[in-house]
Amino acid sequence: MHQTTKKKKSVLTIAGFDGSGGAGIQADIKTITALHGYATSVLTALPVQNTTGVRNCYALPALSIEEQLYTIFEDIQPQAIKIGMLFNSQVIGIVSDFLKKNAQNIPIVVDPVMVANSGDTLLEAEAIALLTESILPLATIITPNIPEAKVLTQQVINHQEDMIQVAKSLYNLLPGVAIYLKGGHLNFNDMATDLLVFQDKITWLEKPFLATKNTHGTGCTLSAAMAIFLAQGQTITTACKQAKDYLQKALTSGSQYTIGKGAGPLDHFFHLTKN
Repeated sequence: MHQTTKKKKSVLTIAGFDGSGGAGIQADIKTITALHGYATSVLTALPVQNTTGVRNCYALPALSIEEQLYTIFEDIQPQAIKIGMLFNSQVIGIVSDFLKKNAQNIPIVVDPVMVANSGDTLLEAEAIALLTESILPLATIITPNIPEAKVLTQQVINHQEDMIQVAKSLYNLLPGVAIYLKGGHLNFNDMATDLLVFQDKITWLEKPFLATKNTHGTGCTLSAAMAIFLAQGQTITTACKQAKDYLQKALTSGSQYTIGKGAGPLDHFFHLTKN
């Protein structure tokens, strides 16, 4: 009998659903696969959405989420974890309790999903405090965008200097957690400018701003890419830089297509595109 010896690095995504395929678990699986990892998933909620927005969102039975976590871990141990949409306090409690017991030495990237790009709410208001207290401290990297960082810190962000102050505030609140603050909402000098604050070091990451409406799933894609690069042994800084490079290429290729009537998806498999 032939014995297989090769293994892929596995990343578990804990996130919500996107039937239109551009964001959530679908975007995570595409990203992890495109970057040569093996994706497993735990579904936390069922948003009903397409490229034009979120129509509704349904909670899953709490027990089903706990069962999913235990079932994956007993069979396919992840080398990194990406956390996206958690939806409500009950889900946050289940996930945080499980990870505290079972994922102490596994890198975790948290995309603190609160609001979709369309403006639709994806996290119940009363759950935000619990997310801050129980999930964010478990992270290796968190990736808030400007609106999410405002919610987390209650601070105004209008300039790059504000980004530094807010990222430092988050770093002080979450000692040892790398803060990757996404600045795409500000569009400084036609650049998509992000900020990484980690171990008292400030790193700016810039790419040319793309004038495209096809941005559905950018945050999911970026954080999933960070997770697979961490799983493959990259440092935090290198994982962030490589994730932004991948995102820029997926955005650039995706901007050429029309998929759906609203904000279209990225092209996660741009390296396979022939035309």
